[in-house]
Amino acid sequence: MLKRYLMATVGAAMLFAGAAAPALAQVNEVEVLHWWTSGGEAAALNVLKEQLEAEGVSWKDAPVAGGGGTQAMTALRARVAAGDPPTAVQLLGVSIHEWAAEGVFADLSELAESENWADNIPPAVANFSTYDGQWVASPVNIHRVNWLWINKKLLDQVGGQAPTTFEEMQALADKFKEAGIIPLAHGGQPWQDATIFDSVVMSVGGPEFYRKAMIDLDPEALGSDTMKQAFDQLRTLRGYVDNNFSNRDWNLASAMVINGEAGMQVMGDWAKGEFIKAGLTPGEDIVCVPYPGTEGTFIFNSDQFAMFDIDESRRDAQLKLASAVMSPEFQEAFNLVKGSIPANTQVAPDAFDACGQKSMADRTTAIENGTMLGSLAHGHAVSASVQGAFFDVVTQFFNSNQSSDEAVAALIDAVQLAQ
Repeated sequence: MLKRYLMATVGAAMLFAGAAAPALAQVNEVEVLHWWTSGGEAAALNVLKEQLEAEGVSWKDAPVAGGGGTQAMTALRARVAAGDPPTAVQLLGVSIHEWAAEGVFADLSELAESENWADNIPPAVANFSTYDGQWVASPVNIHRVNWLWINKKLLDQVGGQAPTTFEEMQALADKFKEAGIIPLAHGGQPWQDATIFDSVVMSVGGPEFYRKAMIDLDPEALGSDTMKQAFDQLRTLRGYVDNNFSNRDWNLASAMVINGEAGMQVMGDWAKGEFIKAGLTPGEDIVCVPYPGTEGTFIFNSDQFAMFDIDESRRDAQLKLASAVMSPEFQEAFNLVKGSIPANTQVAPDAFDACGQKSMADRTTAIENGTMLGSLAHGHAVSASVQGAFFDVVTQFFNSNQSSDEAVAALIDAVQLAQ
């Protein structure tokens, strides 16, 4: 959790700077702190840079490598503590609310109202864009987390079919294994382990169980036989991962699928950006299906640019950034490259590949059915401390011979201590 005394110090520093400075000319520059550093991510971000530059706003890049964003958050805290916040920062879900509670964000409500953001952003996403009745962030995209990606050439080589059940997924993995192909590409980092666990829990328990266990943290759900079955399934998946998975970055796991070293990957649709960059067509060269057992659900995360309360000289450029992020033109262009789908539902699906179109259709269905649920692995379900407890337990299980009974007991204890 953010420290109140730290934010009080920051607020005082910012007030002092504002009081001491004379009226300044408008600064047509935005500085954005983010962790989009892979090839596909950097290419997608360049779309926003170019749009802003066309409007006369220069882009000062502040990238911090690390797929889960942990390093970026460390850098952000140091910047804010020094009284030098960026114009905007890439944030996810619950962390937006945690920062907003400290009173460090700008109010974007006037802009949001004039551009009808509330009518064009899914409620589950808008919930994280707002705090205490004010808009504080612009959602850039919506990522679906519960995807299974399959190399089509390898799928055809082993005579397999895209699985719709976990049993079918096991059968396909066995075919890959018999053919000398790594069945499942995976990077052994806690957030990647938890990304798989998101889908596994949804597959085994369904959306109501997922909500109870992963969002509401219901003790009965956490300690249930269903949760034990989820760990059992995770153990089965561990058997299909190669021995060199430890600390592998997610995009390197995607490269294994691209290069034909591995047959499948369980990963959010940011992986699609890597496939596109490699010249592969999603839906043709790369098969995309919801993780078996999760059809009809949509586990999501949404990258958003939260805007800091900065001096007036930088405000105009900041509002241009927020508006550009929400424009249908940018949302389409950006998400076509990134692999995600637009947060702005005004964007038509026509320009998107088959996987993107399915994601957009499934999002609509999930909104209607109440099965669009935030990803625990990607900060849209619980606080950072509870998320860390899940990470510790899941990663310990994935890297040991611990039983499912032991893992469930450890999860109950860890969540209780973290709350």
